[in-house]
Amino acid sequence: MTTSHMTTYSAGEKQTLHASLNRHRDAVLWKLDGLDDEQVRRPMAPSGTNLLGLVKHLACVEYGWFVETFGGEAEPLWFDPHDDMRVTPEETTERITAFYGRARTAADAVITDLPLDTQGSPAWRDITVSLRWTLVHMVEETARHAGHMDILRELIDGATGDHPPVTGVR
Repeated sequence: MTTSHMTTYSAGEKQTLHASLNRHRDAVLWKLDGLDDEQVRRPMAPSGTNLLGLVKHLACVEYGWFVETFGGEAEPLWFDPHDDMRVTPEETTERITAFYGRARTAADAVITDLPLDTQGSPAWRDITVSLRWTLVHMVEETARHAGHMDILRELIDGATGDHPPVTGVR
């Protein structure tokens, strides 16, 4: 375990929530490591769910919940946001993971810059939410999909867990 993870065990509320979100975000990306293009796109459920589609969805919701809800501008989407789990043949793994990276960076700026009590309103719902609620919601959303990805990855090649195995540690 790295020092940065250890310091979050006694950190403040925002840092603790952000660290939890980052742990799940990292697990999401780790689920793609070592797989080829066919494997990350392979439909693993009757709905067509695949690893890369889940990453695309998570990028889309990071932009929506963190950036747009709190008055920022997300990058223009090249796809219908209501169909964000579907990956077309033209969308490369690199394009989707870079999109997720940009969404994380944009979301992180909002998390860093705003107090937890800041209120925002998502354009697609008639509600007001706090940044605190949004952080909790996105920890839940990301953890939920990281769990889906864990099952899909196990079905593909047997790899499980929320982080790469550490060799030489007991």
